[in-house]
Parts: sequence; C-alpha cells; structure tokens
Amino acid sequence: MSCIDAEASYRVLLTQIRDAYGHLFGSADAPELAGIHSGGAWLAKRLASDLGIERFGVINVALHRDDYAKKGLHSQASPTSLPFDVDGRRIVLVDDVLYTGRTVRAAINELYDYGRPAAIELAVLAERGGRELPIAARFVGAHVELADDTTLVLVREAQGEGDGDGETDRFTFRTEPRTD
Repeated sequence: MSCIDAEASYRVLLTQIRDAYGHLFGSADAPELAGIHSGGAWLAKRLASDLGIERFGVINVALHRDDYAKKGLHSQASPTSLPFDVDGRRIVLVDDVLYTGRTVRAAINELYDYGRPAAIELAVLAERGGRELPIAARFVGAHVELADDTTLVLVREAQGEGDGDGETDRFTFRTEPRTD
C-alpha cells in the first residue's frame, strides 16, 4: 500500500535543492551530497544525476547506531564512501524518511569521523514526525502522518540505463508494521 506519492515528493525535494543551490553547482562552492545507506544513497544518486553533480557520497551508519548491539551490521551495507574532503565543506545529507532522528544522528557522527564540515543540511523525501532528537530537515519532499506502529519504506524500481534525463530509478513508498 502506498500512502504518499514518492515521485511527487522527489520532484518537490529536487526543486527545493535546485532553488537553494542551483547557481552553485559546478563551482567550488557547491555543496556535496551524501546519502545514508540505502534509501538515502538511492536518492543522492538520482539527485546528483538530475542536478548535474559528478559525485556523491554514501554513508553507512551501522557502527554509530545506538542499537548496534541489537541489530549488528547489515549484511548488504557497503562501507562509507566519501569521494570528497569533508573538512570545511557544506554537506547536504540525504535520507528517505525522517522519523525519530536517530539515523541522522548516527550519520552525522559518521561524517565527523571523516572531518569537520562547515555545515550539514538535511534533505528527506518524507518527514513523518515522532522526533526523539532535536533534528529537523531543511529540504522536505512531503510531510506524512502514520501510526507509531507503522514504518514507511522506500522502494526503488530500477529503470535501466535511463532515458537521457537522469531518471534511472523510480521510487514508491509502502507501509509495513513496525518491528522494533
């Protein structure tokens, strides 16, 4: 079941980032994109393509999660890969869903393992409330209300090599019962 239109949310998010930084892309002052594995990384890849950015980073938060002892390492998670220097850079941290803020906190801790950014701004496809930490996104594709016992999951549908406009993946959301 899809409760929000992920593609419409993506277009809103893309427009917000383009409006804020479009004039900087291609210059040394442009922000760097870093997506949180896995949904945020999918979004960062598509955003980079649509914004004409040559590189983006992927952040694995597993070692900084406060539930690491319970969950351990995800078997399919790749290590953090940041093809840019973090020190002194503005980073747009990308994630699929902002809920409690705990994943974002872990991602910020991981970023600081690589240096000290000038600023970190959060971009999310969906913001659902329920914050446990004082974390807010600057760029939000959609606001959605869900029951506390429900999880919003981003689904990526690969579209092959793309059709020339940078759209290689399409996104949908589904809801699932929360298991933690």
